[in-house]
Amino acid sequence: MKVEASVKSVRISARKARLVIDEVRGMSALDAERSLSFMNKKAAEIVLKVLRSAMANAEHNNKLKKEDLVIVEIIANEGFTIKRFRPRAFGRAAMIRKRTSHIRIVLDESPEAQEIAKKAAAEKKKKKPAVKKVTTAKKAPAKKAVVKKVSPKKKAAKKESK
Repeated sequence: MKVEASVKSVRISARKARLVIDEVRGMSALDAERSLSFMNKKAAEIVLKVLRSAMANAEHNNKLKKEDLVIVEIIANEGFTIKRFRPRAFGRAAMIRKRTSHIRIVLDESPEAQEIAKKAAAEKKKKKPAVKKVTTAKKAPAKKAVVKKVSPKKKAAKKESK
């Protein structure tokens, strides 16, 4: 089952984010998390957050194990560009483009984990009994011995009469 997480309008250019993304593409989720935590890039921190979010989605929403997850797809697309102007010589202005990006990660179970889950499901079906047991008529409950309560006054009266 595919699980995805994304972040939009992150203040980093898509080109810089792709440098980090290309390093972890195709890795298992835990290996990617480990390598991203040691990268010395701003984009690594952002991608790491999205990866952890996708892993949490898989674990919480779809009951998948973190160890079985693999990065199937990871993309950094361009977002909108914030345009600013800087004064230049002779009264001119130069445009400054502050670029943003949208990062998307898709995780899926590794093929080995999927095969193991299918085998386990097949074995579970085999263990179920083919015919349900037919219950017999219930027996009537046994009668309980009735104990009469005697008041202390009557007990004293019986002792005196003896």
